Amino acid sequence: MSSIEIYREYEEGLSDIGGFSHIIVVSWLHKSDFRGLKVKPIHFPEELRGVFATRHPDRPNPIGLSVVELVEQSNNVLRVRGLDMLDGTPVIDIKPYVKSDRKDGVANGWLADRNV
Repeated sequence: MSSIEIYREYEEGLSDIGGFSHIIVVSWLHKSDFRGLKVKPIHFPEELRGVFATRHPDRPNPIGLSVVELVEQSNNVLRVRGLDMLDGTPVIDIKPYVKSDRKDGVANGWLADRNV
């Protein structure tokens, strides 16, 4: 379980978020070190892949996106499950994840034969 602490001046913007089971967290990958357009994926580093075909954190524009379970809210702190960010990673935005965000018939590209 992880915590996301929102600046107090934005706490009012969290009103009504508690009714959602999941949220989308947009972050700035502040430790990212862009080295090039081909990367070795972290979980499957067998070969170089195009950075835009991976979820590698070193990107030309280091914006992170995570869909996480919202466990609870306490004032300006959100307790979530499934967050994959370093401690101190700046959160740019939070949006509710809704049923219509789910897509059927998704193709997994080069990950098709992996269990992801």
